[in-house]
Amino acid sequence: MIQPADIREWRNHDVIDLQGHKIGALEAIYVDTTTDEPAMATVRVGLPTRQHLVFVPVDKVVAGPDYLKVPYAKALVKKAPSIGMDDVLPAEQEKEVFEYYSMTYHPGAAGERQLARR
Repeated sequence: MIQPADIREWRNHDVIDLQGHKIGALEAIYVDTTTDEPAMATVRVGLPTRQHLVFVPVDKVVAGPDYLKVPYAKALVKKAPSIGMDDVLPAEQEKEVFEYYSMTYHPGAAGERQLARR
């Protein structure tokens, strides 16, 4: 298991699914604002001229020699909520990302974001 602090060092490395199929390249990490631990990653997918970023949880990511393996099928990740290459996830869409992966969403007591890009 990769250490949470180290995952930021894997930017631009391949992200693969359980069967070893390449999903895309790691773009950015979103941390949980209550713990400051990595919670989600964005993965760059699509054709070079039509790329976008999809979200995938990083709680069970495994590091290989030149890749990160996530415990989700490529087809599932590619259909995950996405944003444009230069966009940031709007706070009102955070819940959708968590629900897509059947995870519990916990905004702050005053409605603060649960995720922050690092």
